Amino acid sequence: MTSTEPKPWEQQLKEAAARAEEEVRRVVTYLNDEVVPEVRRNGSHALRVAAVELQKLAQKMDDRRAAADRDKDKA
Repeated sequence: MTSTEPKPWEQQLKEAAARAEEEVRRVVTYLNDEVVPEVRRNGSHALRVAAVELQKLAQKMDDRRAAADRDKDKA
């Protein structure tokens, strides 16, 4: 064996790295094809739900302020 030929452990390392790179590619493809679109769909829904809840909170704040103003005017 010459010094330019990979040693068995070096070859194993290269093969493991190649397999790891392929797995990373598959994970990225899965994320892009499956996860990201789902997050976008559900993300907009979550924002709509949050907007409704914020609207309710704003209404409660307005109602409390109006009630406090009425109480102040009575005093």
